[in-house]
Amino acid sequence: MATRAVEESFFELSHVYFAGKRRVNVPISPTLSLHRAPVQTIAIAGGKGGVGKSNVAVNLAAALGSGDHEVLLVDGDLDLGNIDQLLNLRPDNSLCDVFAGICTLDDVVLQGPRGVSVIPSASGVMEMAHLSHIEYAGLIGLFSELPTDADTLIIDVATGLSESVLSFCRAVREVVIVVVDEPTALHDAFSTIRVLHQRCHVHRFRIVANKTESSRHGLDLYGALADLTERHLDVLLDYCGSVPLDAQLKQAVRQRRSVVEAFPRSPAALAFRKLAARVARWPQPQAPCGHIEFFIERLIDVADGTR
Repeated sequence: MATRAVEESFFELSHVYFAGKRRVNVPISPTLSLHRAPVQTIAIAGGKGGVGKSNVAVNLAAALGSGDHEVLLVDGDLDLGNIDQLLNLRPDNSLCDVFAGICTLDDVVLQGPRGVSVIPSASGVMEMAHLSHIEYAGLIGLFSELPTDADTLIIDVATGLSESVLSFCRAVREVVIVVVDEPTALHDAFSTIRVLHQRCHVHRFRIVANKTESSRHGLDLYGALADLTERHLDVLLDYCGSVPLDAQLKQAVRQRRSVVEAFPRSPAALAFRKLAARVARWPQPQAPCGHIEFFIERLIDVADGTR
């Protein structure tokens, strides 16, 4: 679909419907966002629960923010969010209120660790688990229009392979898969990669080994996932390093702080800083919002019944 046709379709689809009723008007023009500086867009996924995905998202954001980066951290678990709990934040509003027309997305943004702004999600709101394609398009479009100086957008997506996970991973430039040394976690990581490749056309995945006993352990874990993937899929895996088992990370969680802030010299904090340095070297996107133009064009095709 030509760019002009995409622009015209935006205005036809700019009304977000929540729980079957029109609630809020969301203009999501990709050409408007093209006037802004490029933003690195990253989704943190893991397939299986318990792999430490949210901790990776929080601490990667904190490590980037403690440097020269401005980070927008989004809780992409739309109905069971916990980023605000991990950072001891007390939101007055959530994404649910944005969809209900109670407030704007800018009203929801909270200040997290240095250099990190946080968008908390809802918790225990069933409607947020069943958004439509157009609602996801409106949500992601809103992120692109936020008046922020962020150069990095990190989305902590939900566990599993819900429509929200697929939508966020389809929209971003980089997908990070967090894996731990458990047979079910390895299988679920592979399944996540397979589905994201087949349904969302993601061809490159960044891999982080979490809760490792050594650097060698992390490499072995990555090797096992790479062997499994290479036998079945034509995708590129990039190993980004490992985060060790660290009692101070657990202590930071109890304190509701990032380990990067609470224990900056701990093994886990040093690993996250190393990961952040690697992420900072990733190529910057040519389009301001990663793959958002491609993503929304596909959503329009779905809504028009052409796919």
